[in-house]
Amino acid sequence: MASLTIENYVKTIYLICKGRDGASASTGQIAEALKVSPGSVTSMLKTLNDTGLAEYKPYEGVQLTKSGRSLALRILRRHRLIEVFLVETLKFNWDEVHDEAENLEHAVSDLLIDRVDEFLGFPSTDPYGDPIPRTDGTLPQVAEKLNSLANLQEGESFRLKRVTDQSMDFLRFLSDSNLVIGTRGRVISNCVNSGVVKIQHDSQQATISRDIAEKLRVELVVEIA
Repeated sequence: MASLTIENYVKTIYLICKGRDGASASTGQIAEALKVSPGSVTSMLKTLNDTGLAEYKPYEGVQLTKSGRSLALRILRRHRLIEVFLVETLKFNWDEVHDEAENLEHAVSDLLIDRVDEFLGFPSTDPYGDPIPRTDGTLPQVAEKLNSLANLQEGESFRLKRVTDQSMDFLRFLSDSNLVIGTRGRVISNCVNSGVVKIQHDSQQATISRDIAEKLRVELVVEIA
């Protein structure tokens, strides 16, 4: 059975590589994500390499092996289903559940998580729109193509489907702005020079920076006149 530290490392490596379209994760990126020293990361990467969970090449980075990826997806499955359970069943706010899930993901069994999955009706995404791995280690196929809100043009309508920044402060900002998963809106203006995007949603207007808009993944909605 993998230790808590190993589970955190393989999950972190998986997420970094996925965010870089499969490119290797560097020691520095892992150290920053886990808030540990580069020396500690190097030592653990050697351990992961020796145990067959990862392939580590000094100065080139690290990739998970098939068994490492399988473990990472099991952990993500636990984490994301716990988040859904906390939000939908225990009525936590979405800015409260990430840290709770970080702790609980190491304490629950796969059997319990399977029961939670069934209880929730087999959700395909977590509260932030990220896909929940299935029991066979695959990810649900996302039918719609998601765009960054920062790339939308004036007049285009959208539905918020995913949030890539899940920090507490960012989620609270979105909640205060009434921007939650499922929110529908329309781009009033998108000014590259000024670095702001003005949108209308729920009968109100909001002006957000393009940096914030970049972290919001939306699907285009065709408005019927």
